[in-house]
Amino acid sequence: MAVDNLDFEEVFVLNHGILNPVRLKLSAKDIIFKASKTGKVDKILPNQLKHASWFRAARGYELRLALVSGNIFKFEGFKEADYDKLADLFSANYNLQLEERELSVKGFNWGSHSFEGSSLSLFSDGNMTYEIPLNEVSRSTTGKNEVTLEFHQHDDAQVSLMEMRFHLPATNNDDEDYVQTFNEKVLDKATIIQATGDAIAEFTEVSCLTPRGRYNIKLFPTFIQLHGKTYDYKIALTSILRMFLLPHPDERHFFFVFTLDPPLKQGQTRYPFFIIQFVKEEEISFDLNLSQEELNEKYASKINKTMDGPIYEIFSRLLKALTDRKITLPGAFIGSSSKSSSVSCSHKNSSGFLYPLSRGFIYVHKPPVHIRPDEIVYVNFARVSGGGTSRTFDFEIITKSNVIYTFSNIDKNDYTPLYDYTKKNNLPIKNKGLKRQSHQEELLNSEDEDDQDHYLARVKAEGEEKTTLVEEDDSDSTDEEDEDFAPDESSDNSVAEEYDTDAISSSDSDYEEEQSTSKKRKKTVPVPREFRSSKKSKKNESKPAAKAKKVKDPNLPKRPLSGYMLWLQSVREQIKEENPSFSVAEVTKKAGEMWKNIEGEEKEKWNGKSAKLKEQYNQDMAEYKKQNQTKATTNTPKKGKKATPKKSTKSPTKYKSAEYVDTSSESSSEEESELESKIKSAEFVDSSEDSSDSS
Repeated sequence: MAVDNLDFEEVFVLNHGILNPVRLKLSAKDIIFKASKTGKVDKILPNQLKHASWFRAARGYELRLALVSGNIFKFEGFKEADYDKLADLFSANYNLQLEERELSVKGFNWGSHSFEGSSLSLFSDGNMTYEIPLNEVSRSTTGKNEVTLEFHQHDDAQVSLMEMRFHLPATNNDDEDYVQTFNEKVLDKATIIQATGDAIAEFTEVSCLTPRGRYNIKLFPTFIQLHGKTYDYKIALTSILRMFLLPHPDERHFFFVFTLDPPLKQGQTRYPFFIIQFVKEEEISFDLNLSQEELNEKYASKINKTMDGPIYEIFSRLLKALTDRKITLPGAFIGSSSKSSSVSCSHKNSSGFLYPLSRGFIYVHKPPVHIRPDEIVYVNFARVSGGGTSRTFDFEIITKSNVIYTFSNIDKNDYTPLYDYTKKNNLPIKNKGLKRQSHQEELLNSEDEDDQDHYLARVKAEGEEKTTLVEEDDSDSTDEEDEDFAPDESSDNSVAEEYDTDAISSSDSDYEEEQSTSKKRKKTVPVPREFRSSKKSKKNESKPAAKAKKVKDPNLPKRPLSGYMLWLQSVREQIKEENPSFSVAEVTKKAGEMWKNIEGEEKEKWNGKSAKLKEQYNQDMAEYKKQNQTKATTNTPKKGKKATPKKSTKSPTKYKSAEYVDTSSESSSEEESELESKIKSAEFVDSSEDSSDSS
């Protein structure tokens, strides 16, 4: 059975001397491959294919596609088993035979050569030794019997082939210059930028932001020439990946941006972006240096012989026709602060403008940043709910390569349109960025969150329920203790009766207040030693004692598990076996996802088990409470007729002093010890009873 579609996610394409990862899709209609790094998409139609070959390469197997136009694409990273699928697809849909070929590995550096399309191949013993893509040649020079080829350098390549020399022996035919013929065939396919002929159009004194300066720009059929006061540049049209036309927020200028691969080089500096700034009201009019036949044949009437209008519009139309690529305009985003299609912000300590496009973002101008939508993992709104003095927030974009782009100092008025844009384009948001809400509002709005963790919410709810029950039990026991040990308010005046003096007040709080108001006085009121020593104990006693830890009753019935927890116990080991590298949190997260996708009948089964356990728990709990009430009734002491002594609010560490207590019997005994005087405190012995007993 013929295969109609094939998809390979981990293959590599040879580009500029380096293997770049791509995703390759083959179907009956076309062959599409997308570069993972740049996002560039290329398409090959079936009628463009000339032949296909299959090689054994360094990284598995290689698929070589030769086109009618002479271009050659090489894909590596296939497995040996992929040959049968590819051969069936090519024969059934493209009417091509996938030819198996072998490379010569003898190490010979001589043999016969042949030019095929845009490549130069060397053969030895009938097998191909190596193949050179001529579009990578930057220069070709000739000698007496040799030709020297120089190649473009790729920045991402760790090792680059920079030069090769071919020795061409003399032939018996003196009329033919074999070296010159070889050199002409190389130059015909090499990407050597030479200003031959007149330019199609020229723009003078154009303001460029990157690289900075004013340049005279000439447009040629295959490249762009820039002539400045200090530097000159030549940009091949094939190196332009994307183009953008962006309006400036001041409504007086336009940015024209195009990305380059490979980037523009100036010494050790690389310019992957080229940014031109045009004046909106500036207009231009000129005739193109092309005939009408050339316009119709090469550019399909996309441009006219006479061009007139705003300079930014003319330049954009010409470059679009020469490169055959689309120009990206801003999306429907409109900011609240500037009423433009951009947001004023800062990136890496430089101010600029962030443009939300219909697909992705672009920031200009220093440093320029273009973020494709397939690169974005999620976005984050930071510093949104800060203090009232903050009028700005940050917008973060996190990519798959773990690069975080932070755009700061964005006006808070732009938060709503930027948030609506991210929701409309289905971009994952890490932090919703809403204003601070009360606890009740968070509970009400928590069900509306798209990324709510239902398992975590369930666990939290069960924990809060358990905590509530424990607190209720503690509160009941606390209330009973307060009733048993509440002091009698009728003894509040015992302190006033105990000290018959005006030197100090009847309470420590009054005394401390008087001391604080009389700090500036030089004379202080003498304080008894006993009273001063007891002051520390009162401070220590004023602190509430730590509540003793409640001992859990072993007879207390255990709360039943929920349906989810019962199900988790049955599948936990299975998840660990299938995912041995998972941590405890990852196992729990995986279980939550599985529980969410379980059908209703399966869930009802486990919830039913939980309901039965709940009923049994309620019965056991009722019996447990009944037994506790019976024990409490049995252990309750009977009320006696003897009245409990009144307790004073006076601290037990404060004692009566002999010089302040006036009793007839106590004053007559001079040999009474200090301990006995302290025992006769009003805290423990009533003064009226003491006087009656002594008499």
